[in-house]
Formats: sequence, structure tokens, C-alpha cells
Amino acid sequence: MSQIKFWQGNKAVAMGALAAGCRFFGGYPITPSTEIMEVMSEKLPELGGKFMQMEDEIAGIAAGIGASIAGEKAMTASSGPGISLKQELLGYAYMAEIPIVVVNVQRGGPSTGLPTKVSQADVMQAKWGTHGDHATIAYAPSSVQECYTTTIKSFNMAERFRQPVLVLSDEIIGHMREKIVIPDSETLEIIDRKKPKVSPADFIPYKADDDGVPPMAAFGDGYRWHVTGLTSDDWGFPTNKTEEIEKKANRIISKVERFREDIIEYKEDFMEDAEIVVVSYGSVSRSALRAIRVLREQGVKVGHFRPITLWPFPERQIAEISKKVKHIIVPELNAGQIVLEVERIACGKCEVHRKSLINGELYKPEEIMTFIKELA
Repeated sequence: MSQIKFWQGNKAVAMGALAAGCRFFGGYPITPSTEIMEVMSEKLPELGGKFMQMEDEIAGIAAGIGASIAGEKAMTASSGPGISLKQELLGYAYMAEIPIVVVNVQRGGPSTGLPTKVSQADVMQAKWGTHGDHATIAYAPSSVQECYTTTIKSFNMAERFRQPVLVLSDEIIGHMREKIVIPDSETLEIIDRKKPKVSPADFIPYKADDDGVPPMAAFGDGYRWHVTGLTSDDWGFPTNKTEEIEKKANRIISKVERFREDIIEYKEDFMEDAEIVVVSYGSVSRSALRAIRVLREQGVKVGHFRPITLWPFPERQIAEISKKVKHIIVPELNAGQIVLEVERIACGKCEVHRKSLINGELYKPEEIMTFIKELA
């Protein structure tokens, strides 16, 4: 049966990971994500899993990648500078096609920045932080409930597509406490990675199925598998053949792009007759929705679109909205990042308004109401 709890957002992330089958956590404590480590250190041993506090952030993700190669569902979590340190090995996991969930409880930056203050300035880092072309999957929860559900979905997508998946929480969402409904475990959809159906003698490590994703053997299962960050052929060995290079590069992108509609999640409110739409995500969406509800009672035709999936970005949905409304307002806790995607997609079909707050505080509903009233 379902249960009702009163949890912190960071705890909900950890418990969602455990519900998804995560049995390894490698990381390093950093504000404001440390509570995720604390919960995992307590709960994983109870479930037969392994928790490792490593010597630094780089080793934290490296340990997680190693655990995933050995067949376990793995996660690491960090904030700000720690996520920057993980970028090299994040790229390694994209290239070697290693499932792992990376949680970023965002704080102010750059550098040490604002360890205890909120920010949304890592959304473009999530897309482009590691070098080279790859397909990014990233979710932005806006409640404690979504910290739980999007973490489960992140594990499902990591396992399905054999690649890292990011959870972009933030300091406010990570540290807030509110009611959460924990569903019966038997009702949860849990996806596990595909295993080889051929014998070890016939196994080709990176030979993809029709969905573009190769089955994944675990080290120790008797299958031979070469793992490298270099561009490799189907056998997993480095190659300089142009046709093999292009094949690999295109496949690790297309395996995600082909299934955008399976990945993308969003929520719409008051959109039926909206002439003005606020596009917001994460903690800002809570203030935005409060402002919109108040103005709706005053007769203002304003709606709300919240991308839960930031990458791949919900382009089709934004394109449709931009044809129907006069204005889109994008309030963010950064100098303007997701607004760049909205502007690109709207392409002049409506006016797009940037609203940025980068002082470590959250937008108040009254501030967003002011933005809307200026256009109403």
C-alpha cells in the first residue's frame, strides 16, 4: 500500500534511487547535496548495497562508473564545483555507454560561489558541460514528490539508453520539506538494462539492437568487454576508420533523439485561453504558479508551462505555444539560459521576455506578478 511521508527533497532523491534499484553510491560531501549521501550511507548497507565516500568528486563518479560496469545501478550526487570536477568522467560514461545517475543540487557560482544559496545556473552545463557531441537527458523536479519520481525515471532512462542521466534539483528543492506519497513498490515501473542473449563466444560488446542500444554485460559474467573513452568500433576497441567513427558518434545521439516523446515530461496549467505564458522550472515554478493563480482570479489570461525534462528540451510543445500566445515570460535563477532555447524555438512568433535573478534568492510570487501585469 502507498504511504504518506514528510520528507526533505534530498532524502526523497535518495529514497527514489533505492526504489529504482540503486545499490551503489560513490561520492563526496558538498553543500547543498550532502543529505543525499547521508541517507545512502545509512540505507544502502541495509539493502545489501555499497556506499563509498571517496577522496574527491572525481573518484566519486569514477567509483559509480566502475560499479555500473560490474552490473549495479549506481548514483553519485554533488553541487556546483563538484559537478564541474565530474565532467571528464561524465564524458567517459557517455562515450563508453555506462548507465549512471548524477544528481546536481544547484547552488550559486561560478567557483565556490554561494554554497548555501539557490541557483539554476547549471542547466547549460548539464547540456554542454563535457566536451564533444552526445545526447543529454536531464530532469528538473519542482517538489519533494518529484524528487522521488524523477529520480526513479532517471534510473529507468539511464538503464534503457545506457548513458548518464542528470537530476537538476536546486538548494530550495533539496532542502524543503513537504508531504510525499510513496506508492506501493509493486506499482512502480522499473527498467533494467538489457542483458546479452547470445553466448560469450558470440558476444559483440557494442553491436546495437534496433533501438540503437547495445545489450550490456556485467564484468564477472563471463563476457569479454573492452571499455575505453576513445571512439571505438562494435568490439569496443579504438578506431580511426571514418565510417566507424561516424557510426558511433551518430548512434549515441540518435538512440536518445529517436525516443524524445518517451523521455520528455512537462506540465501545463491554465493554458486553454492564455495570452501570456510563464515558462519556468524547478523552484521558480512554485512562485510562478502561485502568481498565476492570483492573477487568474483577477481575470488575467495567463498560463504556465513547466518543463520537467530540460534535456531533451520540449521543442514541439514550446513551438505550439509560441503560435498561440502574445508573450512568453521566462523567469530563471541565472543570467538567462533556458530562455535561449525558448527564443530559438519561438523564432519571433511571439515576444519572449528574459527575467533573471542571480543574487542567491528565490523569486517571490509578487515579483512574477509584476512581470505579468506589465504585459497584460
